[in-house]
Amino acid sequence: VGILDADLNGPSIGHLLGVGNNAQLEMKDDGLNPGIGYQGIRIMSMDMLLKSADTPVMWTDADDATASWVSVMESTAIRELLADTNWGELDYLLIDMPPGSDRIDNIRSLIPELAGAVEITIPSQLSQHIVTKSITKNNKMGVPIIGLIENMATYVCPHCEKEGKLFDGEDVHKLSEQKGVPYIGKIPFDTRVSQSQSGNLFYSEFKDSVTGKAIAEAVENIEKFTTK
Repeated sequence: VGILDADLNGPSIGHLLGVGNNAQLEMKDDGLNPGIGYQGIRIMSMDMLLKSADTPVMWTDADDATASWVSVMESTAIRELLADTNWGELDYLLIDMPPGSDRIDNIRSLIPELAGAVEITIPSQLSQHIVTKSITKNNKMGVPIIGLIENMATYVCPHCEKEGKLFDGEDVHKLSEQKGVPYIGKIPFDTRVSQSQSGNLFYSEFKDSVTGKAIAEAVENIEKFTTK
């Protein structure tokens, strides 16, 4: 499994999987070797190329840089991270994208035959408004939509495992029906996720918890789509 962190300005995948900016990346004739994270997951992220953990991504020092120029730089960076990384043989290449729909153009042009996209929202009107745009764009571009995941659907008490309502927002099932997108998972908010140490995934420690089982169900639904 490989993961490309396409959230260029807010990269976090490397940190989450235990590969920080101090990773010793090796350049070979066939490309840059990716960082190796939890359970051998191959990772490429801007976070691993920065000088320090608190260094921001700066595309230029010029004050007059235009938005279109920065966009070109970002597109070039994604292409190089994807094409110049020595991924090796993979069963899955996951691409973590920032909220919104602007990045899908770059990915689609680089990988014409995407297996599919997973849309993620929370039960709030604003989040669903943004996800609706992403669904519409993916449909127009011919990108298969694997399904819709409702994140932070409830909260889980870390002591008794009981669930409670977290948001008084729109029903995500309704959005799923309106857009004809399968509802493939409901992930509760669990404070233990943020408390997990870097590189030690929440799921590996709490896979039998309410949240762990919800994650497993969502993954199973994604796998069914990609292997059918």
